[in-house]
Amino acid sequence: MRTTSRLSAIVAGLAATVAFAAGAWAGPLDHPGALKALTCAACHGAAGNSQSSSMPILAGMNAAYFKKQIEAYATGKRPSPEMEPYGKQVRDLGADDIAAYFASQTMQPSPVPSDAAAVQRGRVASAPCVVCHRENGRGDPATGVPSLVGQAPGYMVEQMTLFKQDRRNPGDASLAALKALMKTIPDAAFADLAAYYSSLR
Repeated sequence: MRTTSRLSAIVAGLAATVAFAAGAWAGPLDHPGALKALTCAACHGAAGNSQSSSMPILAGMNAAYFKKQIEAYATGKRPSPEMEPYGKQVRDLGADDIAAYFASQTMQPSPVPSDAAAVQRGRVASAPCVVCHRENGRGDPATGVPSLVGQAPGYMVEQMTLFKQDRRNPGDASLAALKALMKTIPDAAFADLAAYYSSLR
């Protein structure tokens, strides 16, 4: 009886070892980029799901878009005294792994509430935006256009303002059309646009 129990325990232990090796019990930090991305959680939230209005959500972000922005921060092409050192850190630690990690995470839309009237105004104001960001706001990964769905509203307002003032990626010819469009939109409408896109699911 004792021998049978011991044998059963050994078999169970071997099965557990095989299951672990196969990744069946992979934990949240087992992804190659998870530990490398821990520093990002301080501002961008656990697994890249920011709870703040001013910090962008990285969870679910297209890996190629993430890497492009990190490179822009690291080289100063996207000026940011706060993000430039972190851009360099991500690049040194392994941008491919960190980008893949965030891309693999399930995005949780911003918990910041959106005013219903602002959402409606933003829906109307978004007509010119659908050319690139599509009707559903999910963008186009193939052309490098990011999704705006559920993104932090304060962050979106800030970025629209930076585009309008040519302070985000200044002089970048690939963004000229976007910046020209931003100049046609009143500053007051940015909050409405952000409320609308943040409300999408």
